[in-house]
Amino acid sequence: MQSIPRLSAAQIIKTVKNITAKEIYKRFPEVKEKLWGGQFWSDGYYVSTVGQHGNEKVIQEYVKKQGTEKEYEQLLKQEQLDLFE
Repeated sequence: MQSIPRLSAAQIIKTVKNITAKEIYKRFPEVKEKLWGGQFWSDGYYVSTVGQHGNEKVIQEYVKKQGTEKEYEQLLKQEQLDLFE
């Protein structure tokens, strides 16, 4: 995800969580009934940032370790909700 410097990571995360939860509740109202306390997202989040002059090698290694194409295909075969069609 990329953002303008005016927005903090907390503001971005809050907006993303807000929009996605509203969209899921709109498309799948039964989800809200099954959640404890009616909250879709937990309070926490993790953010890591990379500046304009970040270390490209470190980023490449991180991306490489995210999984293989075979693992990705297995994830796609599992039943998951489509958020935005």
